[in-house]
Amino acid sequence: MFKTLAGRALVPVGLAVTGFVVVCCLLLYSAIRSGVNDYAVSEATNLADTILKSAHYAMLKSDRETLATIIRNIGEQKGVEHVRIFNKKGIVNFSAKADEINRQLDKKAEGCIACHGGPVPITTLGTMQQARRFKNSASKEVLAITAPIYNEPECVNAACHVHLPNQKVLGTLDIGLAQDSLARSLAIIRAQMIIFTLMTLVLTIGGVTAMLRRSVFLPMQRLRDFVERLDKGEEPLPENPPHLPLDLEKIATSHLELVQKSNRSASNQTTQQ
Repeated sequence: MFKTLAGRALVPVGLAVTGFVVVCCLLLYSAIRSGVNDYAVSEATNLADTILKSAHYAMLKSDRETLATIIRNIGEQKGVEHVRIFNKKGIVNFSAKADEINRQLDKKAEGCIACHGGPVPITTLGTMQQARRFKNSASKEVLAITAPIYNEPECVNAACHVHLPNQKVLGTLDIGLAQDSLARSLAIIRAQMIIFTLMTLVLTIGGVTAMLRRSVFLPMQRLRDFVERLDKGEEPLPENPPHLPLDLEKIATSHLELVQKSNRSASNQTTQQ
């Protein structure tokens, strides 16, 4: 393949174009996936904040029945894998799953270690620190948000249940959202990008091949045929070389003049004899 001009010209071009397109598509897909995941975390964080605001009044009035109903109704929504509220001791007070209530959580678990990793618990987390991804017992990918429930002046001054002013965090809301739809969307984007990459490669390499064939290979073929005719001594000799690009036409003209001079010299020697 590399012994021919076409092989030496097309193979490196094809490899370079293929590598460039593949790298660009991988970088683009990575950026899209990162953006989609960040958006999913942002939406899940907003949902957790909405739940806390919706349950704020019930918690302020210590209305456990209303709060349990809110948590249970949210847990019944499509795509919600779990939703629960546990106190600072790690005991689940409210959950959409009845078997989780009053269960003690391990502070070294994945959702707790972000705050309880050191000797002093962290009381403030950024948006991305609140999020974690894992696979549940059903092998489903879940995006979970851990949102602290902060002590507010209304909580400190509430008549029904009093919290100490120096207690900054009262508990935590933990909500897990299934990522099936996100995984399907990313799979569709990945398939579309693969198809786009293949189409780009075919069109690009096909276009480059067509241009090289028209601008290089065919003129070179005509030059080779012209030179072979001259070397075979076919009569009559052409007066002008075929229409070729300027550089190739100079080569053809030089070879034609050389053959013509050689023929004239041979003719003069024959005449003298």
